[in-house]
Amino acid sequence: MPDSMLLAQMLGLLLAIGAFAGVLAGLLGVGGGIVLVPAFFYAFQTLGYGGPQLMQMCLATSLATIVVTSLRSVLSHNKKGAVDWTILRGWGPGIVVGAIVGVAVASALRSEALQALFGVLGMVIGAYLGLGRAEWRLGDAMPGGLRRVVLSPTVGFLSVLMGIGGGSFGVPLMSLYNTPIHRAVATAAGFGVIIAVPSVLGFLFLDIAPEHRPPFTVGAVNLVAFGIVIAMTMITAPWGVKLAHAMDPKPLKRVFAIFLTLVALNMLRKALGW
Repeated sequence: MPDSMLLAQMLGLLLAIGAFAGVLAGLLGVGGGIVLVPAFFYAFQTLGYGGPQLMQMCLATSLATIVVTSLRSVLSHNKKGAVDWTILRGWGPGIVVGAIVGVAVASALRSEALQALFGVLGMVIGAYLGLGRAEWRLGDAMPGGLRRVVLSPTVGFLSVLMGIGGGSFGVPLMSLYNTPIHRAVATAAGFGVIIAVPSVLGFLFLDIAPEHRPPFTVGAVNLVAFGIVIAMTMITAPWGVKLAHAMDPKPLKRVFAIFLTLVALNMLRKALGW
């Protein structure tokens, strides 16, 4: 059995991580994965779990939480008629293919390579959050044909490599193609479900050495982190929503963009051994 002090430390870290991710998701509408992956990385590392597959555990556990939160979100949005099922049906198959390829690639890479990828892509997302403009457009409607064939698997693939749902790539993409922001957020929750479900199933079969995985880890998914974070985000996300209605979240989004960029830079620094 694992040491009781170790479990207590792990419990405290995960409670704080889940609470922060929930508030942030409710306040800024930012998916929890972009926060959870680096938080899991530092938590597991602090508790003494490193090794060449540390990032795989972080990605897999983050994606496991996204199965629950995205499903809950898309059902809630669907009750309000906000989900664009035409986009979801058209883009879903390609996203699933990209997610499956993403699991295969992530499973084959070392933790340092995934850290570097997270760092680079995190800086791109941070730059868009900080500098992006609502009026930017690439087209008047979501593309079909060859562009959809290329873009849909790319969304799934990159999301799995970062351990995130559909929001960080899906919402900007749909906004750039003239989808109203509320409809984009609702539909991106559906992206999250079809990204997370096949990827988590794949990660459950990933073999990680016992000495490198925290207690109660199945495949690459840590069940303790999954359960605690889900419970905390369900409690604290409504707090974030209330805060969002009480203040202007736009300046906070700029602050979060800076925070995310710094986290991504630090992840990249560690990957390069600096």
